[in-house]
Amino acid sequence: MKPVILVVDDDSGVRYTLREILQESDMDVIEASDGLQALDVLAKTHADLIICDLAMPGMDGMELLGTLADMPQAPKTIMITAHGSEQRAVQAMKLGAYDYFAKPFDIDEVMSVVNRAVSFARMDQENEQLRAQLQLAKHMVFASDAMKHIALLVYRVAPRDVTVLITGPSGTGKERVAQAIVAASKRAENPFVKFNCAAVTRDLADAELFGHAKGAFTGAVSSRLGLIREADKGTLLLDEIGEMDINTQGKLLRVLQEGKVRPVGEDREIAVDVRLIAATNSDLDEAVAAGRFREDLFYRLNVVRIHMPALSERPDDIPILIDHFLQKHSERFGLGQVVMPPFVRAKLASDHYSGNVRQLENRIERMVALSNNGVIDHELLDESFDQSQDEGLGLKQRVEAFERGLIIKAMRQCKGNRSEAARRLAIGRVTLLDKIKKYKLDGSG
Repeated sequence: MKPVILVVDDDSGVRYTLREILQESDMDVIEASDGLQALDVLAKTHADLIICDLAMPGMDGMELLGTLADMPQAPKTIMITAHGSEQRAVQAMKLGAYDYFAKPFDIDEVMSVVNRAVSFARMDQENEQLRAQLQLAKHMVFASDAMKHIALLVYRVAPRDVTVLITGPSGTGKERVAQAIVAASKRAENPFVKFNCAAVTRDLADAELFGHAKGAFTGAVSSRLGLIREADKGTLLLDEIGEMDINTQGKLLRVLQEGKVRPVGEDREIAVDVRLIAATNSDLDEAVAAGRFREDLFYRLNVVRIHMPALSERPDDIPILIDHFLQKHSERFGLGQVVMPPFVRAKLASDHYSGNVRQLENRIERMVALSNNGVIDHELLDESFDQSQDEGLGLKQRVEAFERGLIIKAMRQCKGNRSEAARRLAIGRVTLLDKIKKYKLDGSG
């Protein structure tokens, strides 16, 4: 991809000359005539590097440099100075400029400075991307470009105390992204409170979120802080925010606007300091248009939006997720290494997952739990694909899978000695034999 250079100078002749030089070196050029216009351009367009004149009417180069210093991820800046004004250029470098060159400029000198700055900026971007991926990898497994972009967004937004709206289909990992944001935030050591807006009625939601006084309603035998106050100095995750009652939305908006909460049944307001993360699989833009979601609350929530793509939109993640879940559930059921034949893996990788990552994990969990002597066969694959996307293993199946894993592990440790394995498992030999038959084990583990 070609580097994009923003040239800022009130002299159109200087802009023309630099444009010709840079384009001849296979770089894209955008232009601005002063600092204010440069900021407008940057608000709409990405630039890898800025070349800016120091002396301009309106917002000059030094003022622009000061504004850029307050902007996250601002491009590197090279200053242009008139001959004899090098002292101002040095001052600009102390304020954050990468380098400078003087007018009239030498083409070789200009390109030498620009090439160094572009290389430095690219290296900076690559290092940031790597740090971002390592940070999100503590919470999620991924390899796709789509998730690497999510990682970068999480990396940038986590330290900044702003509201984040996470959207996307169910099962894509919205809560894990929220956990990653919290873990890398300034509030990481403070409370992280979660609430599912779809799980309770409006009245209960108000009491849960805002707290209540003793006797505020039938059954309120004691007062309660409420989840917002429990999250004070920390973070509150509101999952399925699109399901929140319209009246509760108004109360939440007041908390966000004023930093105060009023418990149900009380007249007093209590100051709170909470960072809010909201998640939803609903289309909030459509809900606002239909009048089901308050527009003012939507804008409060939608400061930074992170959209989680469906698993079908990031197929590069499926192979690495298969390996991850295979190992996770093999260890969980005490089965050691479970082998997944290539044709089973290929079938899993080619399917369209309407239930996304959660559905993929459910399928692998089922196949691992029902595997025979550490091997997944085609019958398990067919059975797994017959299951509903939201149906994981039931309690009975989970208990049996865990029991089966313990028996296999004991038999391996005892080298097939059933009496010794029964003793280790604290069960009778006959009971062990019954279970070996039940789980279709050959006794050797």
